[in-house]
Amino acid sequence: MFAPARIYRAIHRLFYPNRGLFPVGAIIPRFFLLYIHAYGTDSCIMLADEVKDRIQSAYRQLLESRDLTPRYGQRQMIAEIANGLGILASAEDVDPPICVVEAGTGTGKTLAYLLSVLPVAQALDCKVVVATATVALQEQVILKDIPEILEGSDLEFSVALAKGRGRYLCLSKLDMLLAGSDSLHAMMDLYGEELEDPNTGDIALYEEMLSELSAGNWQGDRDDWKAPIADANWRPLTVDRYQCTGSNCSNFRNCCFYKARDSLDKVDCIVSNHDLVLTDLAMGGGAILPEPEKCIYVFDEAHHLPFKSNNHFSAYTRLKASLAWLDRCEELLVQLAKEDFLNTERQTQTQKTIDAIREHTDSAWQLFEQTVDSSESIDTYENRSQHAFELGVIPTEIRGVAANLATEFTRLTSGLQDTAGELRQVMDEKLDPEKTRLAEQWYPILGTNTDRAEANLELWLSYANEDPAELAPRARWINVIENEGGTDIALSSSPVLAAENLQERLWQRCAGAVLTSATLSALGEFSMLRMRAGLPEHTHYLSIPSPFDFSGSANLVVPRMNCDPSDTAQHTALIVKAIPRLLSKDAAALMLFSSRRQMNEVMQGLPREWLDLVLCQDDYQKAQLLKYHRQRIDRGEGSIIFGLASFAEGVDLPGKYCTHVLIAKIPFAVPNDPIEMTLAAWIEQQGQNAFMTLAVPDAAFRLVQASGRLLRSESDSGRITLFDERIVNRRYGKTILESMPPYRREIFEEQLSLDDG
Repeated sequence: MFAPARIYRAIHRLFYPNRGLFPVGAIIPRFFLLYIHAYGTDSCIMLADEVKDRIQSAYRQLLESRDLTPRYGQRQMIAEIANGLGILASAEDVDPPICVVEAGTGTGKTLAYLLSVLPVAQALDCKVVVATATVALQEQVILKDIPEILEGSDLEFSVALAKGRGRYLCLSKLDMLLAGSDSLHAMMDLYGEELEDPNTGDIALYEEMLSELSAGNWQGDRDDWKAPIADANWRPLTVDRYQCTGSNCSNFRNCCFYKARDSLDKVDCIVSNHDLVLTDLAMGGGAILPEPEKCIYVFDEAHHLPFKSNNHFSAYTRLKASLAWLDRCEELLVQLAKEDFLNTERQTQTQKTIDAIREHTDSAWQLFEQTVDSSESIDTYENRSQHAFELGVIPTEIRGVAANLATEFTRLTSGLQDTAGELRQVMDEKLDPEKTRLAEQWYPILGTNTDRAEANLELWLSYANEDPAELAPRARWINVIENEGGTDIALSSSPVLAAENLQERLWQRCAGAVLTSATLSALGEFSMLRMRAGLPEHTHYLSIPSPFDFSGSANLVVPRMNCDPSDTAQHTALIVKAIPRLLSKDAAALMLFSSRRQMNEVMQGLPREWLDLVLCQDDYQKAQLLKYHRQRIDRGEGSIIFGLASFAEGVDLPGKYCTHVLIAKIPFAVPNDPIEMTLAAWIEQQGQNAFMTLAVPDAAFRLVQASGRLLRSESDSGRITLFDERIVNRRYGKTILESMPPYRREIFEEQLSLDDG
């Protein structure tokens, strides 16, 4: 290593003030090596001391301002994140630093990562991008945590909330809706399915919006409007990236979205969400947020990231719906030709391409219909008939048709993109005001069609190509959809692991990243997260336990049922019997199910007086249900929430609002999820046991999350009841049990029987 020993001592004082020196040649934080390259060793020592002092001072001030006691876990998290922001073995091989911190409930992880990352990022002239998985946490960070740091410490930094185009009004759409031009109505005739009828919108509201925009009282952000805006009124005012004309738009200089986007380059900290970060990365990075190379990302609730990534890089189409869309695409071409935006040669070529797509789609329909009719592996998933191709392998005959469709959709996409380019040229040149106005009106419609053509192209390319042998395959499956319009066949393709996409677009490009959540490991290891997210070898991992007194605050009860959950009828009947026995009429409880069918059957079996206490997730929006539950408890009434997987995390009911969590069974993943099925088959192909490698760690992870709904603060207490004896009498169950927090256990002390009562 090239840096002298004093560099190591300075760095060591920052991160390990109470430990002995590490030897020259040991691992050191990457950002300091970069700083040494740029500014020399003396500057590095000054930077190390300055960053250390800023972090320690800010933390001390924050505790004093809020009269808080230092938390060991929080201090540990601050130190480890700062240290973990770039561990490497040599200066010649500098990899983006990745730090994973599992911080149990009560650690205070939001303040910890903000206090540790911001001073480092400012010293390196990087942006901090905080990405949450939920709107609720995003609001907490921007409205509570960051203001507390700014008010309670001497840290100075600017912050902005990043949102997608859909949260901002499009000035051109507003002008169009208020103008009510004939060309807009012509578009409505063509595209009633994609466009909102301006006559159904609230014109008075739109006029008021225009007035507030003109007066400078509003910046076009939906969330900042004086009152909630109904979706029906907001949707006509927005565009996506395919519909936006960008700098060619006559309203570009005043564009609400681009003004907000430009402001992100001027702030130190950007609060965003996983979906927006992934959207930006899918667009190449730097399209919505600053370039990844200039950003240190913090992914809160990071266990969601791999699954959200899979969704962003998946592909989907429906055969008959696509044929109906092609009819409208033809009409669009005719209209564009009439408006002199499309020459005869291109119209003819595109028409031939559409005819070829119809012919190949008919062939594809017959092949997929035969697959459905002849397959023995048709099952039901999410109430739809489904066939998943084993290991994602598409039969040769279908792959041939898919290749033909991919070729034709390449031509269609190219033709639509060329036409869009000509519309942009008309808007850019502005030679004819009327034609420029028409180009602005038609461009979003053309963008919608281009988007759909690209989506079909991606799907058919996936079905035409074979997966590399050395990588996990894509999942590919078909669904039969029955609706009022008849039968349709839907085709889907998705990565089974986010590894490749995240490695290429994020881990290899970012300035640094921190992944954190209350639950990231499974069975005491981070191997599941490492595999699914494709985290690099140099990633630094740390697990910080919750400060809660689990054994003194909660009982984990496993009643004797003499029944396996696979015997659904008896298992359900026992739960129905158990609820009145285990709960009082004024209980504050959360009952979690792995199956909607079982949840409904338990409800049907409950006596009327107990059913009246139930708030079922199918009957209310989540926020409304939780509000009703709290209101009942505040009135001294009983309330029992019945929920599925979405209620096993992100539900915060502290104190009196939840004193008993009941869990129907060990929450194994749905067995016929096509993505998990494909991944499991690939794991087996690699010579591993998919059940022990995937299913058991995933179930352990989910059970820890579900049981975590009980203790939300250090003063909480209560009981967790698991209606599943497998956690005791199966070897894998015992492994899961040992990975749970150290609740006080009551195993088989409660006896349940259908003869009771």
